[in-house]
Amino acid sequence: MNPLRQLLKSAGSQAPLGTWLMAASPLVTEAMGHAGFQWGVIDMEHTPLDMMEVIHLLQAAGNTKMVPIVRVPWNDSVSIKRVLDAGAQTLMVPFVQSADEARAAVAATRYPPLGVRGMAAMSRASRFGTVPSYFDAANDDVSVIVQVETPAAIECIEQTAGVPGVDALFVGPGDLSGALGLPGRTADPRVMDACALAVRRAKAAGVPIGTVGGTPDAVAQYRAMGFDYVGIASDLGLLMRALQAAMAAVRGAPAAAPAPQGGY
Repeated sequence: MNPLRQLLKSAGSQAPLGTWLMAASPLVTEAMGHAGFQWGVIDMEHTPLDMMEVIHLLQAAGNTKMVPIVRVPWNDSVSIKRVLDAGAQTLMVPFVQSADEARAAVAATRYPPLGVRGMAAMSRASRFGTVPSYFDAANDDVSVIVQVETPAAIECIEQTAGVPGVDALFVGPGDLSGALGLPGRTADPRVMDACALAVRRAKAAGVPIGTVGGTPDAVAQYRAMGFDYVGIASDLGLLMRALQAAMAAVRGAPAAAPAPQGGY
């Protein structure tokens, strides 16, 4: 079974905790896994990662129990194909606005006749051609998370969640705040109400839904709201806040840690 599906299935009432991996560092990625994070998003949308660096981060995460999720830069079949050939098994696709866009994302992850993924026998995904009957099993081994990041996307959650191959949804609180005219104000009641609506609609559709919070308090709110998996900030966000708190403590001044932006 796909690692993310297994994680969500075995979680019970405890929402698995993850984080965002934005430092583009294999060493940091490995450390985050050993710190106990259950899943981590290797973010190609908002970091300068290239494909070889993605492979290095996947290898680093593979030395831990942390389930790696690769967020592709866009809902683009070429990017998705390359990330899958690099060995990613779980993909997050940003800014999916409709069921048709979700179908396109899923199709890009599937070999024919179920999709349009180009076939390459010699890849890291097939362990360089050594996995028996790789093409027969590959479609079932891939998991797709689609991001709902606007009020319009939330309004059609039931249709998006009903697309075969969509395994989970994810609310991007930063983009959602922007779409509501409240950029960066992820704790605003109007943004939180939209998040709660997304959870209710996802639950009704029977599909897991996740999000990310920049602080432990935010994470606690999201878990109480009913999110099925929740991220805690990012490697860089956690690092910056810890560094500024340490500097303030040494200087004897109040900590002035940067407020998390968009959950990170």
